[in-house]
Amino acid sequence: MNNVSLIGRLTADPELKHTQSDIATTRFSIAVDRTYARQGEERQADFINIVAWRQTAEFICRYFSKGQRIAITGQIRTGSYTDRDGNKRYTFDVQADNVEFCEPKRDSYSGGSSSYSNNSYSNNSNQQSYRQEPAPSNTAYSSGDTGDFVDMPNDEDLPF
Repeated sequence: MNNVSLIGRLTADPELKHTQSDIATTRFSIAVDRTYARQGEERQADFINIVAWRQTAEFICRYFSKGQRIAITGQIRTGSYTDRDGNKRYTFDVQADNVEFCEPKRDSYSGGSSSYSNNSYSNNSNQQSYRQEPAPSNTAYSSGDTGDFVDMPNDEDLPF
């Protein structure tokens, strides 16, 4: 099984590029804090290379910027090549399949949990816009008034 889940901060603004076949792509890195630190030292971070394709790449470049926290799930991809000096080099990156906001967007985004997954954007708080509407006020609940509640008879046939 090859699954990776990461939360980190973008080290630079992601840049959208296109292949010769006009497929959108972006490559960037994120800084992921290590969960431990040696006594007397600052916590270290790992810098992990990420690659995203098509609508996922477009989504990242449109809504994320340097320093912003991002949650990524995907798969590890490895490769190798021979450099100019004839040395064999190995590559390691994460191909992003799903990305999510870890903090509200600084501009107009005001809540909910937004993510981009498998080529379909979803906003769990409201499918039509980025703004989450405030919940309607329930005056009985907020004032503590229980006058609209009815006592249930003591019935042994309840399913719980």
